[in-house]
Amino acid sequence: HAIAESLGKRLIIWNIKSTTEAIDGCYMYDTVQRLNDSRFGCEDRNVDNVKDYITYGPLGEAFDSDEQVVLLIDEIDKADIEFPNDLLQELDVMEFYVKETKEFVKAKTRPIVIITSNNEKELPDAFLRRCVFHYIEFPDASFMTEICNLHYPNLKQHLLDQCLKHFYALRAITKLRKMPSTSEILDWISVLLKSGITIEELKKEIPFLGVLIKKEKDLEVALEKIKFPT
Repeated sequence: HAIAESLGKRLIIWNIKSTTEAIDGCYMYDTVQRLNDSRFGCEDRNVDNVKDYITYGPLGEAFDSDEQVVLLIDEIDKADIEFPNDLLQELDVMEFYVKETKEFVKAKTRPIVIITSNNEKELPDAFLRRCVFHYIEFPDASFMTEICNLHYPNLKQHLLDQCLKHFYALRAITKLRKMPSTSEILDWISVLLKSGITIEELKKEIPFLGVLIKKEKDLEVALEKIKFPT
């Protein structure tokens, strides 16, 4: 969002899921709608014109834009391992083929493509060779304070300080299989505020630990490692 805003360009987001295929980002052909229109008719679409049943996906929308856009392919490692390779041709030559119309769709302007990954899967070397890699460091306590204040501007500082103390203590436990992330601390603060917990209670325990720690073994390790004053 910040990149698109700083450049004054429209942002198009392609959220990747485990079932996402490369073709989904290019276009979708609605065969069901065309069949329905052939049976019952439609004033807005011509059943003999295949293009009336073609809808561009995020990549197709970016290619079709008259002005340069920022295309965010978010969490690419959620998809099948072959997904990045399936995108190589389209991203290399900035075009894709629509088999239903037997036409190529070429990018009117080359989009700025931002791809994010959580490192849950190794990305293919051929794909990585075409990327400029930038690793985003995990926020330190100072930056995390800014993030939390942005989401919870009325949160009292002493309560936030104690939340961060617990949060980074958990992240310092090296045996955790999945460390709590930014989304976890934001959710945790939300739960704490709704519960009405006091700073005195928060100093004695980490309530609602399951909001921060999502794996059973990690929960056992955390309970063993975290010590509180008696």
